[in-house]
This record gives sequence, C-alpha cells and structure tokens, in this order.
Amino acid sequence: MDTSKMIKAYCLKTKEKNVPMQDAVISKTAKGGYMASGHDGKGNKMAAILSEAKAMQAIADGVATKGF
Repeated sequence: MDTSKMIKAYCLKTKEKNVPMQDAVISKTAKGGYMASGHDGKGNKMAAILSEAKAMQAIADGVATKGF
C-alpha cells in the first residue's frame, strides 16, 4: 500500500512521530470533529484528530474506513 496517503500519527508507546496508521477507522466526536483510530503494525494503538477535509480525503483514498 502507498504510505504517502496513509494517516500519520504520533505513537505514544514508542514515542515515534509520523508513523503510518494501519486499519484506520474514522469516527465523529461528540462535538462534531473527526478522529482516526488504528494501530502501527506492531500492535500499538494510535489515534489522531483530523479536520473534516482530511477525514473525507482518507476515506476517498481508501486508507481509512467510515465508522459513523
């Protein structure tokens, strides 16, 4: 898979920045924002807050699934 289009986030466990998120699921927060959750490929959970444009682009590119 092309990693340039993948959602990148900070991994709290390994303290790495810009780690590509795998199996990303985009959900809506209670206040109407967008959040992506997934893992880094090593089993460490990750989460990222996204704008509506980035969330919809990730769904359109096929790197994330819609969870709302």
